[in-house]
Amino acid sequence: MNNKVELKFKKLCPDVELPQYAKPLDSGMDIKAYLDSKKDVALYVGKITLIPTKLSVEIPHSHELQVRPRSGMAIKKGITVINSPGTIDEGYRGEIKVGLVNLGREPVYIKHGDRIAQLVLAPITRANIVEANELSETNRGDGGFGSTGDK
Repeated sequence: MNNKVELKFKKLCPDVELPQYAKPLDSGMDIKAYLDSKKDVALYVGKITLIPTKLSVEIPHSHELQVRPRSGMAIKKGITVINSPGTIDEGYRGEIKVGLVNLGREPVYIKHGDRIAQLVLAPITRANIVEANELSETNRGDGGFGSTGDK
């Protein structure tokens, strides 16, 4: 079964590398930092930094591109995507920039060419918004955080 759709990337600098799937069955493609000065960016504990990629994208109709943390960076260094998962909407044509935050215990240095996040293409279902006076009842009802038995 071939369920591939075309995802067009525009290089904003000629030497930018396109995102790549690391392994054939991966759902996310790695995207790399593109630092104009080629100088490392210090990401201090608690600091949020917007990292450029020098790529823009044309997303297929009824899809979004999700920006997610790389598990290795998250577990080993405490680096994650600040608004995870970030969403790149179908209509956006600007540069992809990744907001990273250091939740670890020591500074981390982002280098030019580092794999900083992964992108996952996902289909979108748009809702028909309807006002209702009543909602159907369920066993859970209005039980919120922790209401399913977690202690």
